[in-house]
Amino acid sequence: MISREIWVLAGTAATIGLAHTVIGPDHYLPFIVISRARHWNLRKTLFVSFLAGLGHILSSVILGFLGLALGIAVAKLEGVESARGALAAWLLVGFGFAYFIWGLRRAWKNKPHCHPHAHILDHNEAHEHVHTHADSEHIHLHGQEKKVNITPWVLFTIFVFGPCEPLIPLVMYPAARHSMTGVAMVTAAFGLTTVITMLAIISAASWGVSFVRLGKFERYSHALAGLMIFVSGLSVRFLGL
Repeated sequence: MISREIWVLAGTAATIGLAHTVIGPDHYLPFIVISRARHWNLRKTLFVSFLAGLGHILSSVILGFLGLALGIAVAKLEGVESARGALAAWLLVGFGFAYFIWGLRRAWKNKPHCHPHAHILDHNEAHEHVHTHADSEHIHLHGQEKKVNITPWVLFTIFVFGPCEPLIPLVMYPAARHSMTGVAMVTAAFGLTTVITMLAIISAASWGVSFVRLGKFERYSHALAGLMIFVSGLSVRFLGL
């Protein structure tokens, strides 16, 4: 029978998971802006977000269970989680900056320009049209050439390194005083709430930004996404969000 204390801890874990996700822009902002820039549909956005969120939770869960099994003091695990958090924040900063530079370079290469056309059969008629090399009519496919998009895997890797700071000291270790069943229950409450909150925010925000039209600045969408991820990483690292 599950004790009343475990039910209270499970409710607390869910509340902490909700707050931990909402106040941490790194839990949803990268997926929203990358999805917008790369024109992912909602299904792909949520799938990538779900995998990243799952990796984010499981990395801390595994560390927590390992600490419980080996009798490692919670203070030591908090130190490990803090180091992982710093690493994940810098990875997010680095990824955002690199994506920003790549986005600027791509925008510059796709700057709209004109090509004049003279009609051979009518030397008195000429016209020109404006295009970018990102237009579908100027895309060339060559044989088996295929580009691999590594962006989802980069986000997944960063999230695996990113810890759930409250999970071990505030959720897993207090529950361990009762039973391992209690640990599993409160951990599941924290994890499910975190992932569901992530997906809910990403769904709502992705639907909202789908109506945003940047006009002639649309070609800078990748650069803007990188800049927002860069700022998000800095806020996590220096503001503790």
